Amino acid sequence: MGFRRITSSIVTRLVLFGVALALTGSVVRYHRLPTFLRDDLGTVLAGQQAALAGYVARDITAKLDERERTLHRLATAAPLGDLTDPEALQAWLTAQHRLQSAFVPGLAILAPDGRALAEVRTATQMGASNTAAAMPAWVRTAFNGTPALGRPLRAPQTGETLLPMAAPIVDPQGRVLAVLTGLTALDAPGFLQPLAQARVGSMGGLLVISPYDGLIVAATDPEQVLRDAPAIGQIPLFDAAATGHQGGGLITEANGAEAVAGVAPVPGAGWFVVARMPADEAFVTIERTRHFVRVHAVATVVIFLLLASVGLYLVFRPLLRAADHADRMSRGDMPLAPLPVVRDDEVGHLTKAFNRLLARLIDSQNELARMAHHDALTGLPNRLLLADRMGQALARARRTRTRLAVLFMDLDGFKPINDSLGHEAGDLALVEVGRRLAAIVRESDTLSRVGGDEFALVLSDLGLNNEDASASARAVATKCMQALAEPVQIAGQPCALGLSIGIALGDGDSSFDALMSTADSAMYQAKQTGRGRYVLHLAEPEVLDTHPARLAG
Repeated sequence: MGFRRITSSIVTRLVLFGVALALTGSVVRYHRLPTFLRDDLGTVLAGQQAALAGYVARDITAKLDERERTLHRLATAAPLGDLTDPEALQAWLTAQHRLQSAFVPGLAILAPDGRALAEVRTATQMGASNTAAAMPAWVRTAFNGTPALGRPLRAPQTGETLLPMAAPIVDPQGRVLAVLTGLTALDAPGFLQPLAQARVGSMGGLLVISPYDGLIVAATDPEQVLRDAPAIGQIPLFDAAATGHQGGGLITEANGAEAVAGVAPVPGAGWFVVARMPADEAFVTIERTRHFVRVHAVATVVIFLLLASVGLYLVFRPLLRAADHADRMSRGDMPLAPLPVVRDDEVGHLTKAFNRLLARLIDSQNELARMAHHDALTGLPNRLLLADRMGQALARARRTRTRLAVLFMDLDGFKPINDSLGHEAGDLALVEVGRRLAAIVRESDTLSRVGGDEFALVLSDLGLNNEDASASARAVATKCMQALAEPVQIAGQPCALGLSIGIALGDGDSSFDALMSTADSAMYQAKQTGRGRYVLHLAEPEVLDTHPARLAG
């Protein structure tokens, strides 16, 4: 009788179940966790590498653009009348070279026949030749009227890595008279030199690859600079990067070692950036996890057995706690919260039913609260929540002495959609407009649908003066109009929509009603003066920005 009672006891069953669960979990973790971790960790690390590569690629793009603009300005400023006067042209180029830190390695002006009309330092590295046919392809590209980049090279005298660049020198009729070429140092502190200190982990690093030239332009490891890049077809991820793809994944390098890599294009140069970490370093956690599972599997079972004896003592206590919680909630002494389900018997079923009813009540309360503060169609905050958020923004503006702005936006072209396609199509258009506008605003700002086809946007923390605030508000207004530049697809039909925007600038001393009224007035002025534009007022209605800007294009 005693043995049967022990074997039939819930206590015995719980203990045996717990032991079986612990052992099963340990076995499953030992065999499955490494695979899962490798896949999951590989995905996370690949995403991180891709993000790092994207950041570096954007930085390189910005620095290349800056140098291209500098060279273009020099080409535009070149004295066309001195092209036939070598001494005057040389004097001008020498003076410009002293002023241009980006092209310290050299500048040259080349004639269509390949001769160097003027040069500072080594012109042969900048495409000068004895004949036009012998000119490098990048110089010929510049003579066709397009700025170009040359093949990176190493200066024989200094050993520094250089990037040749070219910009056409054109006359007022658009004819290319000559080409200005310049050498910029790739490993300069203001250019790619920081890559030499950029480590990914302890053994990884960065590469900048020019697939057109088949070269490694820059690298964390200086020994790799200007070496041959991996051949096409050797690393599929690199092949995709050469066509503009940005992403990450696991790659097999030329030496057969695996690495987690991310790639991002540098569009203007045709290069791409690679951020890589050796797989041995990336997945070192997996082997430590295996060891942990092995060592602690037995310990887990033993600890479970010890704790189970204490835990079972507390088996009946949750029921009493649940009753106490329910009683206190009914009296309002504590907030509504689900009761713990102690076991799957009659008490457990009752507790689950109570929790389901409680969950429905809480969901209903939450939904009512949401409906009270959000627009039912677009899901955006309504005017009530907008007023609350603007009150918070005004309080913050008073504390920080910063400016804020309200953008009151009315759709242009919305009524024809309602009239021709029906109100359902109009609703779809409003939802799409709300989605596009929400995608461009900051989390700290509030986008609201205030009625019909009207939206309002509160921008906070816009700076300490009206000039900064005005510039920020104009930039956001332009982005809002650009967001609707592409027609909205409704029932398979492209429907063009635009925005007329009224902007009201204010500070902590402004009020919700004054800002909304001022923005609404400015919006109507934008409507009356041609639509598809914005008009900006300060918080005082009599102060008007008399130069409203229309969206370009």
